[in-house]
Amino acid sequence: MMARELHPVLEPRTPPDVPAPRPAGRPGRPWLVPLLVVVLLAQMAVAMVTTAVQQTPTIDEPVYVGTAADSLHEHEIRYNPEHPPLGKLVIAVGVALADPHYDPSFRGDQGQVGRHLLYESGNDPRQLMLWARLPVIVLTLAFGLVVLAFARELVGPAGGVVALALYALSPDVIAHGSLATLDVPAAGFLLTSVWLLWRARRRPRLYVPLAGVAAGAALATKMSTLAAVPVLLALAAWSVWRHDSHDRRKTRAAAAAGVVAVVAIAVVWLSYLVVDPRLRWSPQQHVPVVHGLRALLVDLLPFPEAYRDGMRVQFGFENHPWQGFLFGRLYTGSLWYYLPAALLVKTPLGMLALWAAGAVAVVAVRRLRPAAPYLLVPTAVLLASAMTGSRDFGTRYAVFVPMFLAVAAAGVLAVRWRWAGVAVGALVLFVAVSSARTFPYYLPYSNEAFGGPAKTHLRLHDSNVDWGQDLGRLADRLRERYPGERIWLVYKGSGVPSYYGIDASDPREVPLDDVRGLLVVSDSSVAKATGRLAELIDSSRSIDQVGHSITIYRR
Repeated sequence: MMARELHPVLEPRTPPDVPAPRPAGRPGRPWLVPLLVVVLLAQMAVAMVTTAVQQTPTIDEPVYVGTAADSLHEHEIRYNPEHPPLGKLVIAVGVALADPHYDPSFRGDQGQVGRHLLYESGNDPRQLMLWARLPVIVLTLAFGLVVLAFARELVGPAGGVVALALYALSPDVIAHGSLATLDVPAAGFLLTSVWLLWRARRRPRLYVPLAGVAAGAALATKMSTLAAVPVLLALAAWSVWRHDSHDRRKTRAAAAAGVVAVVAIAVVWLSYLVVDPRLRWSPQQHVPVVHGLRALLVDLLPFPEAYRDGMRVQFGFENHPWQGFLFGRLYTGSLWYYLPAALLVKTPLGMLALWAAGAVAVVAVRRLRPAAPYLLVPTAVLLASAMTGSRDFGTRYAVFVPMFLAVAAAGVLAVRWRWAGVAVGALVLFVAVSSARTFPYYLPYSNEAFGGPAKTHLRLHDSNVDWGQDLGRLADRLRERYPGERIWLVYKGSGVPSYYGIDASDPREVPLDDVRGLLVVSDSSVAKATGRLAELIDSSRSIDQVGHSITIYRR
């Protein structure tokens, strides 16, 4: 008894504002929650694998696959410096299993290297792309377990299932989780870091370093995650502050933030060292000169020179006058409200309702309020940062939103309202129906209020609807319905039409009257059509659509 009085620090302490764990499940039905989890993840896996099998390479994928293959064979950082290596190392796992032939003597930019690997080196691009996409699919499913665990800790097993359902049924998460790209891995690592910091409120010595590892993994995947670093450091300090009642808790809170920072930096360096222990850096593309505050920020980054040059490339992209397309309007530059508007179009209506209600519940319900800084602040900061970017190319830049807000949405079940559970179940069912109706065309999804996937191209472009993914489907359609017809093609993508048996000419290179037969145009090109192409489209008749991303006209 005297020992307890003399050493109160040894007593386990639970922060007063941490929600108490809910019961594991209904007595007599211990199998129900695991069964629902398996069903939800299984349907997500089927959706992603089906999509991965059917889609041809999107615009960015050959760059990442080619870079992954080059890293495996040359053990040197040479291509795609604008993104750190970890996400491409994940893709490289699948590339290594596919074991494609790689020609190290080929010289070209990062896009040409990827196309050469896929189409000119004797490899099967369908098989290689599937293998490259599978590690990202597995990682996306693993992040679903993080969503489940985070929500379960907040509102119990039912909340965990609701959050997982919203995550696993999200068309955006399915679409980009089935591609060999970096958006979902980066967002998932961020969510994992925040979840671990939430858990650090109980066991900081274990979870603070692990949160640093996850934060480092995000930083080593996409540089856009740098915007979350101040939030993560603040959450690390806050978690330890709330856990510790000592007079030295200020020092320990600061130390926790320092641990997260140091571990994250180490993970970034490790990702480069895995590719090349000698850290050679021979860029194969122009690295722009950066001036002013941006130059100072780049120089202060405690990362390898290749990372800092990648930031310079990213800043160079931000200076480019990109074209955007929103609600039928073609414009140059960026619109600050583009991403919220695009999310409004591309998110199931039931999901939007649950996101809004969940955000309110997390703030309004007392026992959930401690989770608000962990769920809502990172989402708001990351979204605000993404909204300031110059590239209005798609909701993939905000794919963290359906991840974080899936967890927040589970908070609706904590509201003391008799019909809360019924309302949540009905909305989740509405989401499931909407998601199932778009299968397997998840990339061009839009909700029912905006006409569904067939109408997305009227309001959005690029990776929201047409990212070059339907070239193979176009080839099949032309063979089945239009054999022997003259084909005129304007295709926006990284695929090689001739590989798929499409014998086509560019209609923009001949007189207007010579273009007769079938005019096939990617919907992103339709959205941005001017001059000769606009004339061709206006004087043609739309007769068919492929994958909700390519339109076939008759001339």
